Amino acid sequence: MKAFSGVVVEGKRLGRTIGFPTANLLTDTPPARGVYAVVAVADGRRYRAVMNVGRHPTVPEGPPTIEVHIIGFDGDLYGQTLKIEPVRLLRGERKFSSLAALEAQLERDRAMTEEIVTL
Repeated sequence: MKAFSGVVVEGKRLGRTIGFPTANLLTDTPPARGVYAVVAVADGRRYRAVMNVGRHPTVPEGPPTIEVHIIGFDGDLYGQTLKIEPVRLLRGERKFSSLAALEAQLERDRAMTEEIVTL
């Protein structure tokens, strides 16, 4: 998958309630659905990040989204352009039995991303 950019827009704000705040991207070139280990470039700095592309079946509301959890980032990116450099597909989209099960998987996704992505 090729690198792409998107503008950060407001989302449902659910990620922050389970410890995984995300930047929701609006782009003309959405990647295939799934969960990816990526490099996110924000404010000229490169970060390890986990990107989810899809309909978020565990909490199904609204259209498909592109959500990026930037590991170690604490700031406001609304309205800014974020560049995404995909590194590896971690897994396909799937429905979890609960938010707790989803959170546990997100922890595993984050740990895998920290091992895989070099800056």
